Amino acid sequence: MSTFLLEIGTEELPADFARLALPQLEQQVKRDLEAARLSFRQVETTSTPRRLVVQVADLADVSPDLRDERKGPPAAQAFKDGVPTQAAIGFAKRCGIDPADLEVRETPKGPFVFAEVLEKGRPARELLAEVIPQWISALQGRRFMRWGVGESRFSRPVRWLVALLGTELIPVTLSGSDPVVQSGQTSRGHRLYSDAVAIPSADDYASALAAAGVVVNRSERASTIRTAVETSAAALDAVPDLPGELFEELTDLVETPLLIEGSVADHYLALPAEVLSTVMRAHQRYVPLYRKDADSDPLALDARKSLLARFLCIGNGLADATDTVRRGNERVLKARLADAEFFVQADRAVPSIDRRDQLQRVTFAEGLGSLLDRVERLEWLTDVLAEQLELPQDSVAHARRAAHLCKHDLVSQMVGEFPELQGVMGGKYLLAEGEPREVALAVLEHYQPKGAGDVLPSSVAGAVVALAERLELLLSIYAKGERPTGSSDPYALRRAGNGILQILWDQGWSLNLQTLLERATSHWAGLLPAFKVDASALADELGELLRQRLQSLLEEAGTDADLVQAVAGDGVSLTRVLADPGDARQRAALLRTLRSAGDLAAVQAVVTRAAKLATKGDLPTSVLSAQMVVDDNLFEKGSEAAMLEVLNGLEPIATGSDLDRYGQLAQGLIAGSSALANFFDGDDSVMVMAEDPAVRTNRLNLLGVLNNQASVLADFSRISG
Repeated sequence: MSTFLLEIGTEELPADFARLALPQLEQQVKRDLEAARLSFRQVETTSTPRRLVVQVADLADVSPDLRDERKGPPAAQAFKDGVPTQAAIGFAKRCGIDPADLEVRETPKGPFVFAEVLEKGRPARELLAEVIPQWISALQGRRFMRWGVGESRFSRPVRWLVALLGTELIPVTLSGSDPVVQSGQTSRGHRLYSDAVAIPSADDYASALAAAGVVVNRSERASTIRTAVETSAAALDAVPDLPGELFEELTDLVETPLLIEGSVADHYLALPAEVLSTVMRAHQRYVPLYRKDADSDPLALDARKSLLARFLCIGNGLADATDTVRRGNERVLKARLADAEFFVQADRAVPSIDRRDQLQRVTFAEGLGSLLDRVERLEWLTDVLAEQLELPQDSVAHARRAAHLCKHDLVSQMVGEFPELQGVMGGKYLLAEGEPREVALAVLEHYQPKGAGDVLPSSVAGAVVALAERLELLLSIYAKGERPTGSSDPYALRRAGNGILQILWDQGWSLNLQTLLERATSHWAGLLPAFKVDASALADELGELLRQRLQSLLEEAGTDADLVQAVAGDGVSLTRVLADPGDARQRAALLRTLRSAGDLAAVQAVVTRAAKLATKGDLPTSVLSAQMVVDDNLFEKGSEAAMLEVLNGLEPIATGSDLDRYGQLAQGLIAGSSALANFFDGDDSVMVMAEDPAVRTNRLNLLGVLNNQASVLADFSRISG
């Protein structure tokens, strides 16, 4: 057994390519080694900005022989008078043996021809030489390129290849590359340390590169960066602003991490903290440092109470050049911050209300008018939401003002340069102009949540405008005729649907989305006559989108798929699902609790059986009272009376409006499960489909009422198990 090494050496790769390519490469290697019957202990993949690396520990030198028994045609077709027919000859040829070596064996279907095939094992060196080019060409990524006059495509030009099995070179040539790349035992070190690096064996790879200034193990580089940043921040009594995305990018941008501390001129701290941190993180890949006692006010107008006048960056150069690199980084950052300072000053010279008027000059989307038209639609929705949610008047006033001004910063110079600060700058400019804090905060928060796991609006006004913003997007884009398809969702409509539900749940609001959609689609049909909107059809489509988003969010929260279908699946009327999305979430949570406690199965068994028999009757699903449709004078068994008693106890719960009615209904079904089971299978059980039509109808009505009452909680027919 030997260690196998493959190094694909390239020009500097995009920072995100390795994270996409390494899982692909590992999967391909494992698949092909297993298919070739080459045993191994483990496969490891790693990368630096200039290489992708695979190492396989304890790889077998030769694959074992494989004896395979293959079944051929029936003996009657394979031989005629003891002479092989064309069927036998063809089968033998496919198996690579002589027809005389075929055997006839008895099977349950009669005599058949069999062949025993021996597939000889092959040397690992030979097999690897075949599959290595396939592994490289099969890698997928974004923005692949060609170079020279060759036809090869890769993220960046491939410049060298190291392929070793222990100390033995595996000969590989990448066809289609120009210049031609052939495997060797020479790698390349850090650009500033050395060039050619001899790799005597696969086991010596990491140490040879370490001597040439390359930390080839990605996890080791990540750990070094994390430790260096945390240590430096602790020494400054600060908290590093190092989100996961930036951390991963830094790990993939350097081969030898070198921590560098830099400083920011104090007067730049007069800028909002978000401006400084955005310039540092998004544009320069620096790590801002926040004070441990930082002011967490999202509307703070300057960074003095939150940011230190320091930053950290991860270099890839020589330690001796640290001072030079620091000065260079500080100069670059100073220029960026000077630009940001100019943009902020220029923006503050223009009142926000004047910027709102400028939205008329910016097109929102073809056929949907300008950004100002969009804001006016958003304001209408804010009014409708405030009416349906019955909010306090002061919150309504703040929400209306915020909706009026929420997009003004889209035409500001600052957001034009730093689009990720939309909403943030809008809120800060409004606060500086004397607008109420609640209005400024709502403008900032109406973009939240921006994605999965993002924070939700904390204020009532912010939540209302955030709902209006997402509803306006869905209504307008759907009215325009565009829909999310597969993985294509350029307007992030699914995310907008998720945001609506998450905001409602977070605020604890009960909102009838169907009523809202019906009213809004009728209004949109009048606003956008060119699209000839069918208001009813549009409301149904948007309702189904929200149903799908509800199902998705419940499953992401850990609810089993069958329970999701029971509360919000296609079998549940859209009217009920949209009447209050929080209601479906509450019922799903209760079903999860019942299942985990082991109480769901017994109730489900009885209710499902009742539902199947109830379909033989004609009781309307709206009937929840047994007294209306059941005649106890027709009872023949005590189990019927016991079942009626259970239904009478469930009726006030099923028809009530208590906050805990679902829990009470579940407990009522659990408590009555034995009486319900006895109706079907106990010593006092009955034949539901009795010969007497009146008795039969009476019993079917009992089951129908039970099914209707249980359906208030869930569609039990959708629950598996």
